[in-house]
Amino acid sequence: MRNSEVLIIGGGVIGLSIAREMHKIGAGRITIIERGSIGREASFAAAGMLAPNAETDKIDDFYNFCAESNRLYPDFAAALLDETGIDIELDRSGTLYLAFTGDDSIELKKRFDWQTSAGLAVEHLNTRETLTAEPFISPNVRESLFFPNDWQVENRKLLEALRKYSEINGIRIREGTEIREILTAGEKVIGAASDSEKFLAGTTIIATGAWTSLIKIGEMPVSVKVKPIRGQMISFHPREKLFKRVIYSSRGYLVPRADGRILAGSTVEDVGFDKSTTETGVSALRCVASEIAPCLAGMTISDKWAGLRPYADDGLPVIGEIAGFKNLIISTGHYRNGILLAPFTAKIVAERNTGFLRRSLSGPPAIAGG
Repeated sequence: MRNSEVLIIGGGVIGLSIAREMHKIGAGRITIIERGSIGREASFAAAGMLAPNAETDKIDDFYNFCAESNRLYPDFAAALLDETGIDIELDRSGTLYLAFTGDDSIELKKRFDWQTSAGLAVEHLNTRETLTAEPFISPNVRESLFFPNDWQVENRKLLEALRKYSEINGIRIREGTEIREILTAGEKVIGAASDSEKFLAGTTIIATGAWTSLIKIGEMPVSVKVKPIRGQMISFHPREKLFKRVIYSSRGYLVPRADGRILAGSTVEDVGFDKSTTETGVSALRCVASEIAPCLAGMTISDKWAGLRPYADDGLPVIGEIAGFKNLIISTGHYRNGILLAPFTAKIVAERNTGFLRRSLSGPPAIAGG
């Protein structure tokens, strides 16, 4: 039986970021419990895009949440470099959103009109301007939108930095341990248990991503319904650097890395806890990559992988307290935005009195947003 002041169940980017933030505000004896290896699930499989503007259709609480977390990233990246010596490669070159068809152009015009009216930073580029910005894009491109405030980060280095922060600062990490049950004494949560061990804590935080619904509180399932959605990815490693920034379309995206790799993604598949890659998925991703950049059509795929994104009932993050239980916080359901939302989620969970919306889980899901 092990005692902690704070017990965090789940060692992905959300759990790790919360652990760091809890430590920074003075929490002691923090323990992270991870069913597999730290950061090797959805967070490791992500593309690292920070795209609140290219992927939003309206200004609402969720957009404000995404935009605020994105604004935190420059300081977040600088702090992690200072704390750990690891550069998470925040790339602020912006994102280019392409149109190849008439329907694509209609969508871009709608997006440009409303975002311009809302005062967001977006620029319209014609064909010539688009190809000047990114010469290896297909000449079939019609036009594009440029989002200067949509960035990217090397998500695997982010995970490395967050883990190193934990190790440097005495945050205990326990891998290969699957939590089955949240332990209670009346309405008070007192920790959690695996099949063979108990972990007692003053505060317990559930950050278990796609596996959230498998945990019980006492004899009852967690009231949050989260399911895994598989996302397959592929990558190329050309001899020369082809792109300066993230290239996005309605059918997929390319993400150029500092080491020369180009990531192409991604599929959206409701297939349970199957994390395998498939010929169909890989073929679809190659088609997306080839539409954006025909020079990739015959290029060898250097790597392929898949991750399981945590999808809540309404597609929005679940952050807050679970009604009827004290000393228990949940932070899950970040779906395709775990990397983007990590720094602000951590602040919300750690501070708890930020004034942002918090969910009472006796009712329908909501988000923590602005």
